[in-house]
Amino acid sequence: MLQAKLQMLEAIRSDWRYVRSVTGKEAPDARVMAALDEVPREEFVPSHLRGAAYENRALPIEDGQTISQPFIVALMTDLLVPEPDDVILEIGTGSGYQAAILSRLVKKVYSIEIVADLADRVVRRFERLGYGNIEVRSSDGYEGWPEHAPYDGIIVTAAAPHVPPPLIAQLKIRARLVIPVGAFSMGQELLMLEKDDSGEIVTRDVLGVAFVPLTGGYGKKTEE
Repeated sequence: MLQAKLQMLEAIRSDWRYVRSVTGKEAPDARVMAALDEVPREEFVPSHLRGAAYENRALPIEDGQTISQPFIVALMTDLLVPEPDDVILEIGTGSGYQAAILSRLVKKVYSIEIVADLADRVVRRFERLGYGNIEVRSSDGYEGWPEHAPYDGIIVTAAAPHVPPPLIAQLKIRARLVIPVGAFSMGQELLMLEKDDSGEIVTRDVLGVAFVPLTGGYGKKTEE
């Protein structure tokens, strides 16, 4: 596993060349890479896929969901510019891997998972692995988690047709929202939105991506 993890980290550094012009950085932040080194990805994939845990690709998990490609996890985490005292909101807990990475970098992670069974499993996983600064609830991520807002950053791990306005409202000034936007059949774009000092949103296209769709009330509203 150690050799496989080292190869994963090297693959992330290699793939970074595709986003250097957007991020303005030659490599991911060292703290982000240290978190990827620390968190055991094999604990977040189905048992029959543990041998592939450190391959630099997305893998299927329960309930028709996926665990994201490590490079994409590194990129989205880096785009948030996480700081030790930050409180981060995640929409789409999934396997819990992205939240676990963030938990090594920030004070608190609030994570929402719409699939109740998946949320229950990931809570037990966090308890078993000792990730005590992550709180998970099962609900529709469209509305965010206003009780703990505003957030120092928000990350969405499923693709939405448009950016949910409640998430923008729950961002602090100078905070970032990282989200894939677009329909799977027509192509998706990873966006980084930042709220400036006047409360206006500045949006940057980062990279073409492929994520499972955001479900729940937001998806229904966009279809009506």
